[in-house]
Amino acid sequence: MNQPSILLLDDDADLRHAVSQGLELEGHEVAVFEDPMAALSNVSRDDYSVIVSDIMMPKMDGFDVLSRVMDIDPVIPVILITGHGDVPLAVKAMKSGAYDFIEKPFTVQKLAAVVERAFEKRRLVLENRRLRETLGEVTDLSARLVGRAPSIEIIRSQILALADAEVDVLVLGETGTGKEVVARALHDFSSRKKLPFVALNCAALPKDIIESELFGHEAGAFTGANKSRVGKLEYANGGTVFLDEIESMPLDVQAKLLRALEERTIVRLGSNHSIQLDVRFIAATKVDLGESSESGGFRPDLYYRLNVVSLEIPALRDRKEDIPLLFFHLAREARGKFRREIPPVSPGLEAELINYDWPGNVRELRNTADRFVLGLWRGFGSQQSVQESTTGDLSSRVQAFEKSVIEREIQSHSGQLKATYESLGLSRKGLYDKMKRLGIQVSGDGSD
Repeated sequence: MNQPSILLLDDDADLRHAVSQGLELEGHEVAVFEDPMAALSNVSRDDYSVIVSDIMMPKMDGFDVLSRVMDIDPVIPVILITGHGDVPLAVKAMKSGAYDFIEKPFTVQKLAAVVERAFEKRRLVLENRRLRETLGEVTDLSARLVGRAPSIEIIRSQILALADAEVDVLVLGETGTGKEVVARALHDFSSRKKLPFVALNCAALPKDIIESELFGHEAGAFTGANKSRVGKLEYANGGTVFLDEIESMPLDVQAKLLRALEERTIVRLGSNHSIQLDVRFIAATKVDLGESSESGGFRPDLYYRLNVVSLEIPALRDRKEDIPLLFFHLAREARGKFRREIPPVSPGLEAELINYDWPGNVRELRNTADRFVLGLWRGFGSQQSVQESTTGDLSSRVQAFEKSVIEREIQSHSGQLKATYESLGLSRKGLYDKMKRLGIQVSGDGSD
């Protein structure tokens, strides 16, 4: 929070001098203005300031000043003073949103006391506003990186600490741990959030076009380059570039990337002209780049340049206490996506979720939550039927899905068909027809 200051507006030069001098002797910082427009140009929503304005001024009266200030921030304290005060004018001032109204003549001590109270109100407003913003950021980040494990809390705190730091970041983690989620959070919580976030998967780009994708090219730079093209790094200027699976980048392209990182300039293919870059680089890898650099698969100088700040995302198996919470969070997202209710989760199913190792990490857990909400997964023992229902053409997949739903519903009702067709919203005949068509057999008499 900046230092408190008073903006004093009055067309009377002698009064401006006397009041500002008196307030300064009381220990306040005062900026004086004869022109209200000049004063208003110095007002912003984040100012720790109080405005003291005369009402009767030739260019703009105090009520217009009050209105303009309230358009900027309705809770900046405005104190109106006048030598033409009366009760109706005072009432109008307070109804219009003035913090207080003082009639001339007044002592500087009286004005200073009002200003002190106004500063206290302004301080509380700014602190509460900042607190709400901070809580909003934390809540939003907690929704992106769900969990209560100490390791995930550390990641969240590191993101908030590094978001506005002008430093490149290396994100480490196994496949599916959420490396791009972390990269996007670093961008979205930074001052670059309104500028581009450009994500590239280095493993997905063919070797013969990755250089052009990154740096761009001029017309005629190579066969097929009929016109110039802006590269991803240039397009992201002012924002953030996320380079996923950077270990897959060819060594010759790594050399050019190193130069871009060190000099913050690029040269398009086929050009001799350097282009300045204002970009934050975030790279991600699932391998040990230190070992790769020792074995010759990754440039050591690029590794050391990237590894200034690194964030390591824990594998899901290393924070098992978060699995139930994260599963329910992902199931709620799936409910909204598929417009299906979330089936009940038994203690046994929850135990299966916790005991499984999740080699695909959060990505695998998300897919499992999607299948669970769709009725295609009820535990790892049903994995075979799930696989069968997700292969083949559309008709066979739909039939497999329909069969699995009916079979599970019959099983949940201990083979009672009446309870089954009522819970599925089918008629008795409708259920029997589907069972016949899908080849569903019921053990026992299936009495209804």
